[in-house]
Amino acid sequence: MAKIEGKCKEVMDKTEWVAIVTSGDNGLHVVATWGDYIRAIGIKGGEVVIIPAGHYNITEENLKKNNRVELLIASKQVQGNYGPGQGCCISGKGELQTSGKFAEMAKEKFPWARGALVIKVKEVSTQL
Repeated sequence: MAKIEGKCKEVMDKTEWVAIVTSGDNGLHVVATWGDYIRAIGIKGGEVVIIPAGHYNITEENLKKNNRVELLIASKQVQGNYGPGQGCCISGKGELQTSGKFAEMAKEKFPWARGALVIKVKEVSTQL
């Protein structure tokens, strides 16, 4: 299992939004969330990302068939290799949980959440 640390941790601490990509019968599916939502719950041990989930119905269906998920984060507040701005890609295995510890954490902070999108990080890489 990989950890979100170093430059990518810095980006996650400053990103405004996060793109979430899954794959299903109709191809790739992209949704997003606010960086603040992830930071409000936290990233457990740098290895598990917990995202409050409201709808995410297609994301949930995709993950039941193929649990691979990718997150794309970026921030102009982090110095990149070629100037201001750095991006990171976080890959892992995900599931949408409507009960259990992570779902309850999400529901407590966000009354609109029906659960949590829980991602176990497998790979972290910086993007140009």
